[in-house]
Amino acid sequence: MRAECASVIVPFIPVLSYNNVTVNIQTNIALSSLTTMRLGGNASYVADVTSANEVRQVYLNAKNIGQPIYVVGGGSNLIAHDDGFAGVILHNKIPSITVVSDDSMGTTIKAGAGELWDKLVMFAVEKNLSGIEAMSGIPGSVGAAPVQNIGAYGQELADTFVSLEAYDTATDTFVLLTGEDCGFSYRHSVFRGDASGRYIITYITLRLLKKSLEPPFYGSLQQYFDDAGVTLYSASIIRDAVLAIRSNKLPDPAKLPNAGSFFKNPIVESWQSDPIVAEYHQDVPVYAMDEKHVKIPAGWLIEQCELKGQILHGMKVHDDNAVVLINESATSYQDLADARQEIISAVRDKFRITLEQEPLELSSPL
Repeated sequence: MRAECASVIVPFIPVLSYNNVTVNIQTNIALSSLTTMRLGGNASYVADVTSANEVRQVYLNAKNIGQPIYVVGGGSNLIAHDDGFAGVILHNKIPSITVVSDDSMGTTIKAGAGELWDKLVMFAVEKNLSGIEAMSGIPGSVGAAPVQNIGAYGQELADTFVSLEAYDTATDTFVLLTGEDCGFSYRHSVFRGDASGRYIITYITLRLLKKSLEPPFYGSLQQYFDDAGVTLYSASIIRDAVLAIRSNKLPDPAKLPNAGSFFKNPIVESWQSDPIVAEYHQDVPVYAMDEKHVKIPAGWLIEQCELKGQILHGMKVHDDNAVVLINESATSYQDLADARQEIISAVRDKFRITLEQEPLELSSPL
């Protein structure tokens, strides 16, 4: 489904105005102020956009003068390089959360890409809707959620996803993409693959259900309920439990600079996990993905390498959750890169498993 747009080019100036739409353009802005890891050089321009029309205005304007463009939301899943970005950062702040439809089984909700993800979760939970409550507390914006198909504690975005609206930079049109179009898989989508940089997401639509999740729950969440003696469940109860668990495992990036889970949980074939299980027995938290593959928490692998709590090149491996790297004193991207390589090498040497970074990277195009 496509809606054609007339082509409009406007000059690139500090304040962009067309058809009563004004976009403020800031210059020479530190990327460390736009990303939660607090690293990175300066961006030539930063444009805050609050509507789909503004997205298109800024993109065409940048294209007209040959400036590359990169979209940033909350900056929680993004690592910026020291060279900054010689181009335009489109800071997506499109607001709104609305109910599209409602029936006896569930509710369809549409949210602007610039909204905070957790605000959307809270909105759903307050209406006692189920489907995203286990993803409470995930930092970042709504528009970033489909890019990596976010997930936590047994839920992922793809489970409730209906569609998204986006500006297609290749065709200068606004398009509607379904889940199939997005190519969702574990922490991945076409937006991180073949379609990287092509679409600028403006809205997403989710279908949530009017029934609560039922046990058994994802490992640590089930353990939390068992320890607390909780046997009645609702979206609100699950949200509170997840937030309590996350408060210990995932530090607030506003207080401790970090990018959340820094490494993906590796999915490996059984022949790779069998020797590990044989050595560590029940201590290995493996999760079956299918008949031939299991998922092993990256944090557990890092912990077995005795790296938990260690400070590497100014980056600290979190005391309670080794998959999180905290910027304690790192001053450059190279510091982070060196710490990352030490961790990857240690896990590979011990387990023959290669960890992959979860956050995206931002640097000036070659």
